[in-house]
Amino acid sequence: MQKTLKESIIAVIYGGRSAEREVSLQSGPLVIEGLKEKGYQVIGIDLYGCDGSLDPVTQLQSAEFDFAFIALHGGEGEDGRIQALLELLNKPYTGSSPLACGLAMDKILSKRYWHGIGIPTPAYLSFVKDADANLIESSMSYPVIVKPSREGSTIGINKAANRTELDNALLKALEYDSDILVEAFIDGPEFTIAIIDDEAYPVIGLKASAEHELYDYEAKYIANDTEYLLPSGLSDDDEILVKQLALDAYRSLGCSGWGRVDVMRDVEGKFWVLEVNTAPGMTSHSLVPMAANHLGVNYASLVEKIALEAWCQKGVK
Repeated sequence: MQKTLKESIIAVIYGGRSAEREVSLQSGPLVIEGLKEKGYQVIGIDLYGCDGSLDPVTQLQSAEFDFAFIALHGGEGEDGRIQALLELLNKPYTGSSPLACGLAMDKILSKRYWHGIGIPTPAYLSFVKDADANLIESSMSYPVIVKPSREGSTIGINKAANRTELDNALLKALEYDSDILVEAFIDGPEFTIAIIDDEAYPVIGLKASAEHELYDYEAKYIANDTEYLLPSGLSDDDEILVKQLALDAYRSLGCSGWGRVDVMRDVEGKFWVLEVNTAPGMTSHSLVPMAANHLGVNYASLVEKIALEAWCQKGVK
């Protein structure tokens, strides 16, 4: 007889070795605590270990568990590699498939696809290793946003308003990825939409303090003066429009289970999709728990919902 999730052992996989390791080290223990609060049998796996010396394949093969809750952010936790390994081990897991994760993690590939199917996303240029600053200047107007293609949490992202800032931003992005995305700057407010079990949650407006021109890593996870607008301040019609746009972008990449979509609005009122996150942060500052709490779903109930949805989709054979 098929086990229920309550009868199973859940492994919360967190840590990793990406630039978002510190965020994951906050998310993982909170997810563990939430699942235990709901009565589940849980173990934690700090992927690669605290010193980065452990082999992740050996870690997962030797651990006794039936189901994985992925609380890794960025790197191998969000680009499809851990998802593929879990599938080879026949272990069901939370979130999207390896292919969907890989496509969403690569901002260049996802934007290329969205352009093809009509999902509005800012104009961009992409480069591998050697970015051509002259081409950027001749094709785009300042300011521009420079990003590593396969990082999350706005790591390595910089705004450039002139050639000196552009050169510095390109070098900074190369510290994180060989593939570089240069994107048209959208001058307007940013919004984020959590999606759980194919349902768009309330839109959150994001407003960094004057010290943070961009909603960057520090504004997300460190600063205490970032404003989160919930309700978002949008009209009812625009809230519906943004939710549907987020769902369209999320579904178009084949994402499932849960995730988060980031959107900006320009001065003319048009909305633009920036990216889809397939393993969003679950820290005390994180946006998915914030949106759920607005609907009366506390943290423990949220992680249970994410786990149960994945178990029903992937765990029941």
